Amino acid sequence: MSAVQNSKRAVQFSDLGVASVLVDVLKRAGIKEPFPIQAATIPDAVAGRDVLARAQTGSGKTLAFGLAMLTKLGGRRAEPRMPFGLILVPTRELAMQVSDALQPLSDACGVRGRLIAGGMPYIKQIQALDRGVHYLVATPGRLVDLVNRGSVDLSNVTFTVLDEADQMADMGFMPIVREILDLTSRGSQRLLFSATLDGDVDALIKRYMKDPVRHSLSPAQASVDTMDHHVLLVHPADKNEVVTQIGARDGRTIFFVRTQAGVDRLAEHMTSQGVAAGALHGGKSQAVRTRTLADFKAGITPALVATDVAARGIHVDGISLVVHVDAPNDPKDYLHRAGRTARAGESGTVVTLGSPRQQRHISALTSKAGVKPAVARVRPGDAQLISITGAQEPSGIAWFPPKEKPAKPAFRQGQGRGGPRGPRGPRQHTSDRPGRPGGHRKAAKSGTARSSKQAAR
Repeated sequence: MSAVQNSKRAVQFSDLGVASVLVDVLKRAGIKEPFPIQAATIPDAVAGRDVLARAQTGSGKTLAFGLAMLTKLGGRRAEPRMPFGLILVPTRELAMQVSDALQPLSDACGVRGRLIAGGMPYIKQIQALDRGVHYLVATPGRLVDLVNRGSVDLSNVTFTVLDEADQMADMGFMPIVREILDLTSRGSQRLLFSATLDGDVDALIKRYMKDPVRHSLSPAQASVDTMDHHVLLVHPADKNEVVTQIGARDGRTIFFVRTQAGVDRLAEHMTSQGVAAGALHGGKSQAVRTRTLADFKAGITPALVATDVAARGIHVDGISLVVHVDAPNDPKDYLHRAGRTARAGESGTVVTLGSPRQQRHISALTSKAGVKPAVARVRPGDAQLISITGAQEPSGIAWFPPKEKPAKPAFRQGQGRGGPRGPRGPRQHTSDRPGRPGGHRKAAKSGTARSSKQAAR
């Protein structure tokens, strides 16, 4: 009996070769059993094999490659500017989320990592590299920039991960990715995770991977087990009202819009009607993007309006509805967007909005994506709209984001402007402000004073 019970025991992280200190951290976090992608890939990765994995986003890939890397790097001494591990991802948002997910595990095993991405200060990244880090989580552009500056040397990298490789190909990063891989240690172990393995990704596999172990845990189609797919045909005059009612629903929702201007217009309309919504696209500063994503995660803005830049950059659990406000251009975009919901075994709903004239195009699109959606014609407030999406009537009272706490002064009483920086980071010198060259403040003030005196005369 005991032998039978033992044979049915669920696989544990300790069975996969994961370092015991990491297993303990996972247990304290309530993570006891690996997801299928983790159970499949970690043993091969820990054993030093090249791994090629096709799996949907939200399947647990970050821990799959992260646990293997940290297990292999534990106990090694970090060298200045010469990391041993590299995780390459396509977007800043994804880099931030991977880095955050691995941080507590890294701390537990004494392994130091560093986030390297554009839109962030160079100085902190360079200082961390000078002190020495074991691994980098990086976007291709900023990493190559730091290599060209001489701030980082990749010749010691023996463990390389390419995450979301197909999106890097779609974004035109393949030449830079090849340049980076050519700089890593000869014979470096490589892990490649991707939703699709065609085109440029296949060429990358043939050139840089040696006899990889292949794991394909999901087809290149949207999940039919945990996702409900719907096409809602809406008259163009009703579209904004329908979208706003969906935005007022209970639950976390992402609305995908084709253009940056369209994102801003829709988010502004929704907030004017009382929907707590944030806008995310590549035209916004990194600080705004980071704050918007943090508000979405925290539930301050349960509705997020985004372009496709966020299709794989947002890895947030608990998104119960994805809405294609503008139908995507191709099946791959549909899958990327749909992958924001039904993550880690949860269920979710994917809705595509379109006019009756677009029905044929949408039908062809979903068919190529392996989806057979239910189709319905809806108007604002329809029972079917409410049943499918949970739409509600918004309050009609404009919603404004909560005000940030005022920053503390950059200097204390008794200190000049050259004093210590405040908590909000480096202060902006007057010479950095457009139209306000340094040293002109007093001149402008005295000039104003003279003009006032002359006017008084």
